[in-house]
Amino acid sequence: MMLKRLLLAMIALLVLAGLILGSVGYWWLSQKNLNQTSVVVVIEKGQSLNSMAQQWEDQGWLRSALRLKVAARLTGGARDVRAGEFIIPPGLSSLSILPYLAEAQTRTYRVSLIEGRRLSAALEALSQAEYLQQDLGALTVERVSDYLGLTVHAEAQLYPDTYVYHRNQPVSEIITQAHERLNKVLNEEWQARVANLPYTSPYEALVMASIIEKETGVASERPVIAGVFVRRLQKNMRLETDPTVIYGLGESFDGNLTRAHLRDRSNPYNTYRNKGLPPGPIALAGREAIRAALNPAEGTELFFVARGDGSHYFSSTLEEHNKAVRRYQLSRRSDYRSAPKAEQSSGETD
Repeated sequence: MMLKRLLLAMIALLVLAGLILGSVGYWWLSQKNLNQTSVVVVIEKGQSLNSMAQQWEDQGWLRSALRLKVAARLTGGARDVRAGEFIIPPGLSSLSILPYLAEAQTRTYRVSLIEGRRLSAALEALSQAEYLQQDLGALTVERVSDYLGLTVHAEAQLYPDTYVYHRNQPVSEIITQAHERLNKVLNEEWQARVANLPYTSPYEALVMASIIEKETGVASERPVIAGVFVRRLQKNMRLETDPTVIYGLGESFDGNLTRAHLRDRSNPYNTYRNKGLPPGPIALAGREAIRAALNPAEGTELFFVARGDGSHYFSSTLEEHNKAVRRYQLSRRSDYRSAPKAEQSSGETD
């Protein structure tokens, strides 16, 4: 009987000691870490818990690498931690860090490719995007064309949008995503096009959409401008649009479009001298511009001129157009090019 009581007493003491040790251990692991504000951490692919814990302790915000390793051993939480960049809020303990990382969203970044801008500007934005891995080297138009395996000019082959990425994500993934998005949008809009358009392929529609994108930033005008250009093509009239000429001038263009530029037959993008569409797109085109090119507004307008406030005045006759030019352009531009002969006369000339 005495032995039994002694055994029970020892068991009770062991249980009590275990409870005390457990309480002390829980208190030890539950102490908040030292960061008073949020901390950004980067977990590399394949990085071990030991190296992470030591790194964070050395950074001064993790109270103890040992505590985190003990917590990981007790909970098995290290198995669920993913590579990526995370924001650790203040107030987390060693017990709560790993469960938090298992559920937290990795930090993301954004880069925007702007419609109406050239591919070179989009590539510059991608090359300067923070934490985007430049796995293709210098982002040139030629390199991107080779990477995508293009058989057409690379201009406009990326869809303008804002792309979300993670730290150290390869830039090639964004380029592939933007190119696939362009093809998807272009094919969707091509399937929904109206009949009797002067295009033989989606690529030609993209060429037109890029011109529309450069001609106006007013959304409601896109179908109207598309209608003007489509009717001009159907009537075998030249498009006569400044943005194509400027694109063909390339780096030599200094901001001043002259009459000599408009007369230059050596520029393949000079739509004042060459009939039909230019050889390729001149800018990134969004869905609305593509839709306008494939669903132009009906009407009789063959000309338009900038009012000076971002919008345009549309005319059906050369006489009306010339009046609009005098009203909106000649009074403020000494080098303004008025419309030429009726069979060659123009759309946009600003």
